Amino acid sequence: MEAQQQQQQTPAQRPPVRPVNGSPISGTFPLAFLFVAVSTAQIMLSSASTTKISLTILHQVPEGHVGVYWRGGALLKTITDPGFHWKLPLITHYEPIQVTLQTDQVRDIPCGTKGGVMINFTRIEVVNRLKKDYVYDTLLNYGVHYDKTWIYDKIHHEINQFCSSHSLQQVYIDMFDQIDERMKDALQGDCTRYAPGVEIISVRVTKPTIPESIRQNYEQMEEERTKALIAIEKQKVAEKEAETQKKIAISEAEKNSNVSKIIMEQKLMEKESARAQQQIDNEMNFAREKSHADAYHYRLIREAEANILKLTPQYLELRFIEAISNNTKIYFGDKIPNMVFDQKLLGNFLEQVAKMKSNASL
Repeated sequence: MEAQQQQQQTPAQRPPVRPVNGSPISGTFPLAFLFVAVSTAQIMLSSASTTKISLTILHQVPEGHVGVYWRGGALLKTITDPGFHWKLPLITHYEPIQVTLQTDQVRDIPCGTKGGVMINFTRIEVVNRLKKDYVYDTLLNYGVHYDKTWIYDKIHHEINQFCSSHSLQQVYIDMFDQIDERMKDALQGDCTRYAPGVEIISVRVTKPTIPESIRQNYEQMEEERTKALIAIEKQKVAEKEAETQKKIAISEAEKNSNVSKIIMEQKLMEKESARAQQQIDNEMNFAREKSHADAYHYRLIREAEANILKLTPQYLELRFIEAISNNTKIYFGDKIPNMVFDQKLLGNFLEQVAKMKSNASL
């Protein structure tokens, strides 16, 4: 009965417990202290799990990154390089920030064209880099997820702006090759103005998905365009072949003409050589005949001069007597003395002629 009465008494009605050393300690103090300690540990562990506060002292910054620190929620200006570093556990929060090239993929970007057609860009890749010297300013202004503000959200905005001001034909066909540069310039322009530490290297835009019926029309158009291009190319090939054949014919004709010209020149040279040789032969014959004629003329002149010297009356009479003596014919008749007389008269005449020539020469 006494034990049951003691259990029914409240803690305030219970007599104080005296410790061994004689100091009075309430029986509820150890329980309260233990409760506070456990509660504090739970709060710290829960805060560490929610804020990613590490309980370790040593940490590692990977290559291509820099270490950034927060203490009590405030960003510190301390930036560490890759390697092992120390920090205060539970108090200092650490994050590795990449400062090399990285590729952010923005997926599923719906937009409406100027004509009201809804299309969807499945994926857009943005190659960017955060400059090491601007890490503190960029994180201070835009936080660790700065790329969400200036890449992911910005891409959505710029793609919708572009689609709303252009038709489907322009977005899907005519100006699709310009979207990459337009997005890059738009992103870099705003980053240069508001977040200079973010550098946009390149933007790669995939072909957007369009409604199936429109896509089939474009495929048919592309097929017809391809056929037209094939026909044009065939025509160009035929023209090239005809031009090639023409050039071959011209080249063959020029070759034949050159060969004929060379043969003609060769024949002309042969004729010229023969003519020159004939001319030389003619000149030699002329010189030879002229020499013979001159010699004959000179001989005749000398013979004539010699005959003049020999044509004396005595020589003529001698020649007459020789001629008469050599004549074997016998003449009969009354005129024979007269014939002899006539020959004498001829000799006298010749003698007179010689005298006259001699007188004339004097």
